[in-house]
Amino acid sequence: MRFWQRLQALFAPGGRSAHPEQETASTLANPPRTTGQEAPIPEPQTLPHPPRIDWVNCSNTAGTHRMIYYEWGAPDNPEVVLCVHGLTRTGRDFDALAAHLSRRYRVICPDVVGRGLSDWLPNKSEYAIPRYASDLTTLIQKIQPQKLYWVGTSMGGLIAMAIAAQPISPIAKLVLNDVGAVLPRASLQRIGSYLGTEPHFATFDDAVRYMQTIFAPFGPLSEPQWRHLTWHAVRQEPDGRWVLRYDPGIAVPFRIAFPAQDVAMWELYDAIRCPTVLVRGAESDLLTRDVAEAMTRRGPRARLVEIPGVGHAPALLDRDQIDEISAFLD
Repeated sequence: MRFWQRLQALFAPGGRSAHPEQETASTLANPPRTTGQEAPIPEPQTLPHPPRIDWVNCSNTAGTHRMIYYEWGAPDNPEVVLCVHGLTRTGRDFDALAAHLSRRYRVICPDVVGRGLSDWLPNKSEYAIPRYASDLTTLIQKIQPQKLYWVGTSMGGLIAMAIAAQPISPIAKLVLNDVGAVLPRASLQRIGSYLGTEPHFATFDDAVRYMQTIFAPFGPLSEPQWRHLTWHAVRQEPDGRWVLRYDPGIAVPFRIAFPAQDVAMWELYDAIRCPTVLVRGAESDLLTRDVAEAMTRRGPRARLVEIPGVGHAPALLDRDQIDEISAFLD
């Protein structure tokens, strides 16, 4: 219990529900609708085979919620790679990586609660690392891996650190993608400036341009890659507008949990014992070079891989990035 109490103190904000629940997984999963003036937008076809979709029931203070996940590879493969996305992203960010790794592993990519096709929490104060770690532990119990490897981007890496730091951890190997033991104030302020702003777009192309602006640090992605990342991060309303596919309520606990100061988590990182690779965008403002280098000397002594020309965070779409992760897991 003491571990989870410390985790709660590090990450979980207090407070009451910010908004009543607005949508559920069933409504979020509805296909886009148009007003009649605009032709339907087809899903970008970037992969030969789509993933399987399943869900797991998780508990919260008001009852239960469904967390959707995407599955690649043989369902009976005992070696599982769990890929967990960043703060406002979805499990479909990992399509290219998952398709490649599925030749060797079973790959699971969830939509963390409040994102993508997963349910929204009625109590917005629960959008914090302890809730996410609990949900992901529930998912791990369902999929029953013999060996579990974790790839976590940004928030997904923080969740991994919380679980990998436990005295008995299920994680055999860990990839931290552009997140580390210190979260700089300036980067948290940048993220907070757009989090929960609820923009809407007249066309899908407008949504793509917004993503290209907000996530420009992802690096020089191709137009098909941007369209793929956008497609799974937005939905179309009945009136034809496009909106972001996450609960804006995640912004309230974020701003409480991460105040206007650097947040240090060396206690968690130093407790990790599994082999770890640290992927860093060479221009990242969330994972500074000083912190990354310190992480190679303490805790699990991560091996550092820097991606040139990229900030926060490497999108893991390019073959060189995928090969680095694949080589480490193998």
